[in-house]
Amino acid sequence: MPRMTGGDAIVDSLLRHRIDTIFGLPGVQMYGLFDAFARNANRLRVINARHEQTTAYMALGYAQSTGKPSAFTVVPGPGVMNTMGALTTAWGLNAPVMCITGQVPSAMIGRGRGQLHEMPDQLATLKTLLKFAERIEHPTEAPQVMARAFQAMVSGRPGPVAVEMPWDMFSASAEVTPVEPLGAHANPQPDPEKIAALARLINGARAPMIWVGGGAAGAGPEILTLAEKIGAPVVAFRTGKGVVDSRHELSLGTVAGFQLWDKTDLLIGIGTRLDVPIARWAPAPAGLKVARIDIDPIEHRRLAVDVAIVADAADGARALADAVAHRTDPAWRAAVADAKATGLAAVQKAQPQYGYIDAIRAVLPNDGIVVDEVTQLGYIAWYGYPVHRPRGLISSGFSGTLGYGFPTALGVKVAHPDRPVVSITGDGGFLFGGSDLATAMQFGINLVTVVVNNSSYGNVLRDQQRLYDGRHAGAVLSNPDFVAYARSFGAAAWRVETADALRSTLREALAANTPAVIEVVSDITKDYPPYEFHQPRRR
Repeated sequence: MPRMTGGDAIVDSLLRHRIDTIFGLPGVQMYGLFDAFARNANRLRVINARHEQTTAYMALGYAQSTGKPSAFTVVPGPGVMNTMGALTTAWGLNAPVMCITGQVPSAMIGRGRGQLHEMPDQLATLKTLLKFAERIEHPTEAPQVMARAFQAMVSGRPGPVAVEMPWDMFSASAEVTPVEPLGAHANPQPDPEKIAALARLINGARAPMIWVGGGAAGAGPEILTLAEKIGAPVVAFRTGKGVVDSRHELSLGTVAGFQLWDKTDLLIGIGTRLDVPIARWAPAPAGLKVARIDIDPIEHRRLAVDVAIVADAADGARALADAVAHRTDPAWRAAVADAKATGLAAVQKAQPQYGYIDAIRAVLPNDGIVVDEVTQLGYIAWYGYPVHRPRGLISSGFSGTLGYGFPTALGVKVAHPDRPVVSITGDGGFLFGGSDLATAMQFGINLVTVVVNNSSYGNVLRDQQRLYDGRHAGAVLSNPDFVAYARSFGAAAWRVETADALRSTLREALAANTPAVIEVVSDITKDYPPYEFHQPRRR
């Protein structure tokens, strides 16, 4: 058995689980861990940021864009609390993110003696949020706890996890038995009886619709095979976009999908909570049947449907495609084509935002990645940005985490240094973490960030004025000169005011292959309000 410190044992486990990059911000409780990082610098890259929240968001971006586990490390107490926004978002997105944090010295845990960064019960706090959280009490425990954490992170419905270690144990040494990866738990196989039941519903349906979410990101070919066999449109929102290439005739966004809703008689959700059609498009069409394929059995208890299949998205879609009869309905295919055209025309009216989205799509290659933000341009991206590959649009999903976009996009770019990555953000959200332009410069993270400057928290300002007789409070912003701000870090920077200017400037920024910021000067009073897309109304 090799002799290792607690920090060494954690690093050994990270490497065995194929983690080659960790995002972190050091502090006194973590010195033993960061010393282990330093001694393994040839095998494990450490990217340190200027704020704890950025380390966690970068790990989130890495995980979301690859589908693989990622890890970050911060000090305990206020340090780990600073990452809660990112961990909450990772929970909402089912992202395999690991938080590695510290604790007060072993002898002081739970005594409330006011140790540095102490909090009442950090582990209990983490357990309320994450899929797995456990303390590594001694270096000898590190391999097993880490292996179980990784196993939990990737089994079934993925999700974030955390491990903590007392301050003194990172540097303590012992004879440690390394543990190889335990591997994910075996996926449940689709129940043949339920597959047969859903196949009967499909064979009897006149107007089926497939709805995909982020849980279907790895099942694109299987879902497309099913869709083409039964002639069903595949509708996607945010994290589901790109599961089927937006250019395919059966691939629809939600604006187009809504055009078909009243005609739909069978809705099949795959890897999705089905929130949009079930909640936002209510009431459902008369006689609608609903079925779901989802790997999480608990998820099926949250929404009662006619057929619930517990299975991985790819396994379930493959089994279903094998069980159904080939069907062609020219009238339904024509309705799908008409809805696709009508939906595009509707979104194209969302100016000036759609013009900027169209400019970004025109410049980015098929494998380019866009990271959205809770901002006017980000909203329209949900509805109007065509995505050609899974994970081509990275979103905070239902978490709607203001300020997540730029730091998350940094992590996406770290994971994909050879692919163009564009962060779409607003003036308010960008300044949550804009100081990490320093991190981009230090590590050569050549992200292009489009900052839409409307001098406000735009949606808040519009809503306040709309709902409260023109009054507003706390929504108007006084901003720096964003071009000068970016250049002060050494980043390239431009200011534009039109979609055509963004198109040409974005080409220049991507060709420069350096951290870059493009400020888009905007006027919130002239932006197209996205309400009709969020909560569409029957006409």
